[in-house]
Amino acid sequence: MSITTSQPNISTIEAALAIAARIAFNSVMITSVQPDKLGTPIVYVNAAFTQLTGYTAEEVMGKTPAILQGPKTDQAVLHRLRENLSRGEGFHGLAINYRKDGSEFLMEWKIAPLRNDQGQITHFVAVQREAPMREAIS
Repeated sequence: MSITTSQPNISTIEAALAIAARIAFNSVMITSVQPDKLGTPIVYVNAAFTQLTGYTAEEVMGKTPAILQGPKTDQAVLHRLRENLSRGEGFHGLAINYRKDGSEFLMEWKIAPLRNDQGQITHFVAVQREAPMREAIS
């Protein structure tokens, strides 16, 4: 008996990943690296982002993720985030962020760099979720 497996082609995998991001339970954000500009502008958010933050895609396109930060956002976490990303590394962190209505929430997020064929980082992909506030204390 022979078992045959077929590998899906790249375009099929890319299409499947695009659907997965669109329907994910967790927030997905993609930002663009633009070396001549401060920050990384948002180029994609999914519906879960809107549910989490109250911001629509149209409201955040072209803005930086700093739109979610406020007085209680831990600057040490943001410094570690910037350091990791500047070295081309991923990031995993927790910080208080703010919804469109001004309410606080504890966001846990992971970020990974997306590289082009030359190995240059062109985008960052972030997956975000609301974490229980008790995790901020521990």
